[in-house]
Amino acid sequence: MNDFSAGLRAGSGSTPKANGYSFPAEWGRQEAMWLSWPHKEASWPGKIDKIYAPYCRFIRAVSEGQKVRINVKDAAMEQFAREQLAKEAVPAEAVEFFYHETNDAWCRDHGPAFLTDGKGGKAVVDWGYNAWGGKYPPYDLDDVIPTRIAAHFGLPVYHPGIVMEGGSVDFNGAGTVLTTTACLLNENRNPALSKEEIETYLKEFYGQDQVLWLGDGIVGDDTDGHIDDITRFVSEDTVLTVVEENPEDENYAILQENLETLKTFRLPDGRPLKIVELPMPAAVIYEDTRLPASYANFYIANEVVVVPVFNDANDARALKIIQSCFPDRKVIGIDSVDLIWGLGSFHCLSQQEPAV
Repeated sequence: MNDFSAGLRAGSGSTPKANGYSFPAEWGRQEAMWLSWPHKEASWPGKIDKIYAPYCRFIRAVSEGQKVRINVKDAAMEQFAREQLAKEAVPAEAVEFFYHETNDAWCRDHGPAFLTDGKGGKAVVDWGYNAWGGKYPPYDLDDVIPTRIAAHFGLPVYHPGIVMEGGSVDFNGAGTVLTTTACLLNENRNPALSKEEIETYLKEFYGQDQVLWLGDGIVGDDTDGHIDDITRFVSEDTVLTVVEENPEDENYAILQENLETLKTFRLPDGRPLKIVELPMPAAVIYEDTRLPASYANFYIANEVVVVPVFNDANDARALKIIQSCFPDRKVIGIDSVDLIWGLGSFHCLSQQEPAV
């Protein structure tokens, strides 16, 4: 155990939880959605020009109910982004640009984790970021994005000093965080920390009371098993979880195991989780690569839920199931066949900023 973990266990030190902060549920009221404009051709080799249309449709849908804030390198990138947005009829005033240069577009993982204290206060947690275990260097620009954003708005910043990605955790807004052992216990993240120590960091720096652990992520997920491709809270006691209905598919056993594990979970008051099953699309394969296509990678905004769809027979069924979980929002499917070549979709690309 390192000294800091020992201090946390002893109750010493000032953490977000000690100061009354917690990470709110995604369906809570949002001030803005944060993005980092896609510009790294190597993330979508041969296809980056095709992703801007669905990306901008995503922005248009969300912007009808809240601000959209986008990190860009400079005025030239802002101008290019505005041209792409105009093609999809995104109102110019709906988007705010910030000159925060990034290495890549995956704002869910490198963006700020915004916490609130229920009294009008907001803070940022700046976790360490190493591009999913050092897979895609460089990542130095991405790693400092949370602190740069916090500085712009004059928000307090907490630095846990360990690696954590936004896509690896999901929250019910009532003290429970859901994650996977495949990602958080991977030796390429925090090899010196035990499962118990990582739980302590999750609780203290996200302001949570309980950590629930699933196992593996879906095939093709280069993040080592992010939760936002498999299981998502849609209310305090309800999760949507993807299941593969074809026993011959390589995701079948993985997702059945996760389903069985979910059935064993209990909230702190003893309630079991309500589980809503969501189908998977048929395998999406491009250049002989199985891509991590999943309907679970949706983004919950103030007025809409934006869902990746894949020109698949299960698209309509998945949208109907998700709509049943969000009766007060409009569920919108946007083609993600080109986006998923980057190994992520709408939730991976975005990070919410809660309203206070």
